[in-house]
This record gives sequence, structure tokens and C-alpha cells, in this order.
Amino acid sequence: MSRFLFPRWSNALLPALVVVGALLPLYVVMFVAYGFSPKTLEVGYQPTQPVPFSHALHAGELGMDCRYCHNTVESAAHAAVPPTQTCMNCHTAIRPESRKLAPIKQSYESGLPVEWIWVNRIADYAYFNHAAHVNRGVGCVECHGRIDQMEVVTRHEMLSMGWCLECHRNPVDNLRPVSEITNLAYDQRTELTYEERVALKDLYHINPSENCSTCHR
Repeated sequence: MSRFLFPRWSNALLPALVVVGALLPLYVVMFVAYGFSPKTLEVGYQPTQPVPFSHALHAGELGMDCRYCHNTVESAAHAAVPPTQTCMNCHTAIRPESRKLAPIKQSYESGLPVEWIWVNRIADYAYFNHAAHVNRGVGCVECHGRIDQMEVVTRHEMLSMGWCLECHRNPVDNLRPVSEITNLAYDQRTELTYEERVALKDLYHINPSENCSTCHR
């Protein structure tokens, strides 16, 4: 009878087993830390920003269009975070001495960007194109909620794969005229009949893909 418990070829697996054994705990820790972090999927995530910018004031009370600050939303995958110059377009004349604007003024004078904290961010392994959605009748409010009523920006939706697929499988209820994309008070479910929303789906040639490669590239 052989005195070896395992065949000799199994020795070749030893280095791989050592590597897996060493890295597996690290991956588990990373999964727990990232997967359960409020930065990942938690509705209500509300980080403190370096500047107390109020969307309720700017987008709500003053009625500023989302595209004034996020000016690439109609042409690019990412909705641009406004540079300091965008803030200073107004605040060189409007309340320039406000203490709340100190980080903006410091950024403007130094040329270094304000380090805004990303609130609505999907995982790095997923791809989302803002332009592809807003140019086909999916309004800002569908993902971001009534941001015009938020004193501090808060994550409104989970932004998970399942949540995205729900819309891809039934986009009709989330469609509005492109002219109303940034009108956060507009509710297509009451303003339009179901048939009118179906007509928008046909008008904008909407047939969302459910293929994995659409978002995981």
C-alpha cells in the first residue's frame, strides 16, 4: 500500500492553495467593508460636503436648471461636477463675503478643486451613461429624487443592478418629454396617460437592453 495520502501531482497545487488561502480573507474583508458601506447601496447616504451647498435654495427656490452646473449631462456618460469657476460666475457679486463660501474662494485663488464627496455613485465594475438616459426621456428625478427639496444631497435610490433592471424591463412609467427632463416637479404618471407614455417609448426608440455587457464592459 502506498504511504502517500495524496498523489504526487497534487504537490503542484500547493503554491496555488497558499496564494488562495492568503488572499481569501482579504477579499472577504473587502467585500464586507465595501458591500455594507453606506457609500455603496444605502438609501439615505448623506455625507457632509466641504461646502454647505443647498440644492433646495439653488435648484428649488432660485429655480436654477440642473444643466447649469452639471453641463455635460446631455452629451457625456458622466454628469460633470461643476468647477469652482461655475460657482464664482455668480458669487463674485452675490454674497462674496459669506463664510460658507470660504472653501470656494480658496479653491478659486489656489487653482485646486473643491473635494466634493460623491453621493450617487455606482460600483466601478458597472457603466452608466447619463446622456443615453436624459436624451430619451428619463428625468433626473427618477434616480436622484426631489433634489430641489434637499438642503443636503441624499441618496434617493439604491442604484443596484436589480433596481436598474426593473426600469429596463418596464421603462414606460419612467418616461417623460425630453423638455421636462430637469423639471423635478413634473410627474409623468399624472401628467400623461399610459398610452402617451407608450408613444414616447416609440418616439425615442426605447428598447432597453438586459444584456450583461450593456453595463459590465
